[in-house]
Amino acid sequence: MQGGIHMDKMNKKRQSQYKQLGLTVAYYRKMRGLTQLQLAEHTNLSRTHISNLEAPNMPTSISLDKLFDISDVLGIPVKALFEFRE
Repeated sequence: MQGGIHMDKMNKKRQSQYKQLGLTVAYYRKMRGLTQLQLAEHTNLSRTHISNLEAPNMPTSISLDKLFDISDVLGIPVKALFEFRE
């Protein structure tokens, strides 16, 4: 039973991290004056995927390769995407 509780806590923690990642992507995208569509086109992702990634209520996974692509387009080091703001 405790294993299930532990997994639930990990899932909630992971969801929070994905939420923060998405909010950070949105922050830098807006700072660069890009639309979701422009970011999507430059990273070969769909606008819907970018939208889902940035939506705080829709934790969406993304590959490391795509995170590198996003950081390149935004002109930031990939580590900046993981520097979450409180």
